[in-house]
Amino acid sequence: MRALATAALLATATFATACAGATVDSVADDAVEVATDRPDPQVATTTTTPPSTTTTTIDTIPSDQRVMSKAQVITAGPLTPKSVEASNGGLFFAQNMIYSHTVTVYDRSFALVKQIPDTVNLAEWGFEGHPGESKGGPVEMAFSHDGTKAYVSNYQMYGAGFDNPGDDKCNKGGWDNSFLYRIDTASLAIDQVIEVGPVPKYVAVTPDDSTVLASNWCGYDLSVVDAATGKETRRIDIGRFPRGIAVMPDSRTAFVAAMGTKDIAVVNLASGAVEWIKGVGQGPRHLVLDPKGQFLYATLNGEGKVAKIDVATRTVVAKVASPSQPRSMTIAPDGGSLYVVNYDSDAMSKIRTSDMQQIQRVPTGHHPIGITYDKVDHRVWVACYSGSLYVFDDAAP
Repeated sequence: MRALATAALLATATFATACAGATVDSVADDAVEVATDRPDPQVATTTTTPPSTTTTTIDTIPSDQRVMSKAQVITAGPLTPKSVEASNGGLFFAQNMIYSHTVTVYDRSFALVKQIPDTVNLAEWGFEGHPGESKGGPVEMAFSHDGTKAYVSNYQMYGAGFDNPGDDKCNKGGWDNSFLYRIDTASLAIDQVIEVGPVPKYVAVTPDDSTVLASNWCGYDLSVVDAATGKETRRIDIGRFPRGIAVMPDSRTAFVAAMGTKDIAVVNLASGAVEWIKGVGQGPRHLVLDPKGQFLYATLNGEGKVAKIDVATRTVVAKVASPSQPRSMTIAPDGGSLYVVNYDSDAMSKIRTSDMQQIQRVPTGHHPIGITYDKVDHRVWVACYSGSLYVFDDAAP
């Protein structure tokens, strides 16, 4: 019954000494992956170059004409990062899952600013049946577009009243609900707790900051949260293993990857109606839109490719190989380049979006799984599940 809890305990006990080389199911996405990892010995040191000075010259160079170079390796934490996100206000949040039970915050000088524990007293937030302290497991996060709030999803909760947590290979139904934490980016403290479905993975905020969305892996559905009240207003059925979310610029439509299928849901956020982009590819995991909302990109974890989808026609117009196990990606502000982390090949691919060709590939730490782009410094931050953040300059022509 408590298979994942047992796995988490084993992972915690063995994380510092366990062997590398975990076998990962093409759908299994989170907790089981890091149980046999350990921090890379070659990333024990950090600094390679100082923080960059952004110039207007760099802004005029198209992203697909720049070349990436390693700027920094960060190990201060402790770090077991599932994801990393840039606030564009100079802060970077790393979500450290059930192995560190923290969100660690860094600045542009690569300094550790704060460790935010995932411990809350749910009774103090008005939730009955969970006396005392509970812990979460930070998976992903999304900033409000005004930069004042950060929403963090928790894989599952640990504490009184949580008796049936889901896991990565769950069937639908009967699992404990989990929670999102809202963090104030000024105080770096949790200021709201929001109940959603079981095993929430990805979280997204609509561009107008009115709505927060969470994909519930074991609920096979999407939680829709009113950002003003912090209350879930509905759940929308998606299908097997919902994961990545991307929202159109008008905040009316969300795309949701159903990772247990070959399909992507197209959700009308006003009505809750769902249409489908069928046959995109095996195991769609992460989604990003280009800045104009014309093209949707999907990592296909099950077939080692990235798909480009025309939003107007809802058809796949191109695919490119990005082996092995492309997990997460980010897009340059000009829309000209994708940056894709490849979990099993310990590398990041840079892909030119105009013709979907790989134009650069750089090594990372072991098991890269999360990625974000800093629009100010033109830097790419990569979360490596084995215990590090790799930072790359994307500036040299």
